[in-house]
Amino acid sequence: MPILTVFRSRLNVGVEDLYNTLAEETSVLARGVPGFLEEKTFAAADGERVTIVLFADQTAHQAWRDHPRHQEVQAIGRTKLYAEYCVYSAEVEYSRSFVADAVS
Repeated sequence: MPILTVFRSRLNVGVEDLYNTLAEETSVLARGVPGFLEEKTFAAADGERVTIVLFADQTAHQAWRDHPRHQEVQAIGRTKLYAEYCVYSAEVEYSRSFVADAVS
């Protein structure tokens, strides 16, 4: 069953450059984990950032969670980057997609 993780955060002032560097690095690492499906990050006008990550199964998700560099970056996040964050992780029990045909 796919695993969906939602990471909501707000940065400390003045850490955007470090955040962007580490976010790109960890995104590349995540994409390299077998079972990685997709990732999207959004930023709201009020400063909140939301990253949504989907893994094929619990094994892939745990491999990412336990990746040594990911854990190092998490520690940097707690000590330097984030004013606050919240993580949600859940098994996807239902999924449905729709894509409209392209209109010329």
